[in-house]
Amino acid sequence: MHAKVCIYVQNNPPELIPEEDRVVTHVLNSLLPYSTTTGGGPLIVNHVSYFPKRGNLIVEYPGTEQGKILSFVGMHMDVVTANPSDWEFDPFSLSIDGEKLRGRGTTDCLGHVALVTELMKKLGETKLKLKSTVVAVFIASEENSSITGVGVDALVKDGLLNKLKGGPLFWIDTADKQPCIGTGGMIPWKLHFTGKLFHSGLPHKAINPLELGMEALKEIQSRFYRDFPPHEEEQVYGFATPSTMKPTQWSYPEGGINQIPAECTISGDVRLTPFYSVIDAMTKTTRICG
Repeated sequence: MHAKVCIYVQNNPPELIPEEDRVVTHVLNSLLPYSTTTGGGPLIVNHVSYFPKRGNLIVEYPGTEQGKILSFVGMHMDVVTANPSDWEFDPFSLSIDGEKLRGRGTTDCLGHVALVTELMKKLGETKLKLKSTVVAVFIASEENSSITGVGVDALVKDGLLNKLKGGPLFWIDTADKQPCIGTGGMIPWKLHFTGKLFHSGLPHKAINPLELGMEALKEIQSRFYRDFPPHEEEQVYGFATPSTMKPTQWSYPEGGINQIPAECTISGDVRLTPFYSVIDAMTKTTRICG
């Protein structure tokens, strides 16, 4: 992939909306010569888009036995944002430091995209006779869920991944250097607080939504950690952290520092380990906020 592609796949709407098709183009350049599309090989390639410039890619290498399947899913083609001034090297250029490749997305997750692309290319080149069909699903929009219906959620809704249920599925998106057999699922949340706008010199005439938010979130977090404490199985499986609920973003209308705003919004996520029920966590957290 060209070094500067990762600039255009940063995912933080509304400011930064990724163009995953820039990555798709590189993957297709590698795989189409060995595909049924060009007649050059056995790979079945399906480019699925729900938004302009934001495609997903499903690549299939047919096996010899009906119903046997193995899939690699989750190689996402968007990345989190990077401020070059915070880095010791240019995050948007691929560089080499000893045995390490450096740059935004090398471990999360463009390195995985490249790795699985090479795997599917090798299958297409060698035409190995495998009993199982091998499927690779490269996805859009993994790093941010504020815009829905773009990536794997839309593929699932349209039934395009149904046949993957017939065999083992490996989610290829661990942003570290060793195999990962489990992780905390992510539940995004948002709280909106309405107060009363007034000059900060007369705070008794205002209702401060920032203070309301801080007090409310403190109580919500306290109840969450009471309901979902560290689980004994987390140590057995080597989880680095238990379930968590925390704020990650805070937004409010622009105004002077001497002005108490009329409203604010706090957003964040819940990372829930697999030993708790997602539905239970959502139900209890919603009940707290209700």
